[in-house]
Amino acid sequence: MRVLALLDGTLADPDSPQIRVEDLGLMRGDGVFETILVVDGKPRELTPHLDRLDRSAAMLDMQPPPRAEFERAVELVIGNWTGGSEFALKLVYTRGVEGGDGTPTGFALGMEIGAKVLKQRVEGLSAVTLDRGIDADLADRAPWLLLGAKSLSYAINMAALREAERRGAAEVVFTTSDGSVLEGPTSTLIMVRGKTLVTPPSKLGILPGTTQYALFRAAERAGWTVLVEPIQTDELYDAEGVFLASSVRKITRVTVLDGKQLPDSSALLTELQGLYESEY
Repeated sequence: MRVLALLDGTLADPDSPQIRVEDLGLMRGDGVFETILVVDGKPRELTPHLDRLDRSAAMLDMQPPPRAEFERAVELVIGNWTGGSEFALKLVYTRGVEGGDGTPTGFALGMEIGAKVLKQRVEGLSAVTLDRGIDADLADRAPWLLLGAKSLSYAINMAALREAERRGAAEVVFTTSDGSVLEGPTSTLIMVRGKTLVTPPSKLGILPGTTQYALFRAAERAGWTVLVEPIQTDELYDAEGVFLASSVRKITRVTVLDGKQLPDSSALLTELQGLYESEY
């Protein structure tokens, strides 16, 4: 099932053409997006997602996304959803039609969550580390590379996932050229050391994670230590747990990394999932 809402407050048929072929989001990936988890009719972390959409658009020198219109589109999709209790809600905002009047394109699309993601939530997944080809200072040194923006230009991320599949894995952990951990193509990495949760800092040029932040809020209240600091790749192999977090995958454990079996973190997964769910 899918539900498509436009920014003018109307529903549209997701099976009918809606995007002009000259749209810059299609032609050049010139746009931004967010994916929000909706559970029992309630969008999780809606404000942080809209804030991040604003931030990404500003990095691309786009007009500010019209928040009221996106909020209305979100309500319209949720109000017309008749599928399962959980679904993914994607917000898309492009620069509009090439040679047009400058009016951006925007919409909200509700979609079912894939069976593969649901299975990985329970069973975990295997991952490989791949060099992202950047260093730790590149985001500050070259802001035009848009590191940390959630843009529609995801070709590299998808190529990395295909490379993981060629290596017999399901996911990727990007690293800098000197071995510092970054993020997954569509997720934030979290490492567990004792009663401490660690995630890499966004200043490295990675996306600030909304799900990671929700987990850290809950964990801190429960007495955990939470740290945002650099992680070296070698630290992951001996950590008590390595997890990938995103809106749709929630908290998913990495069971094998670069062909090496990681310590059993199934009990940790249950605890972290409980902490995350306690936020809602």
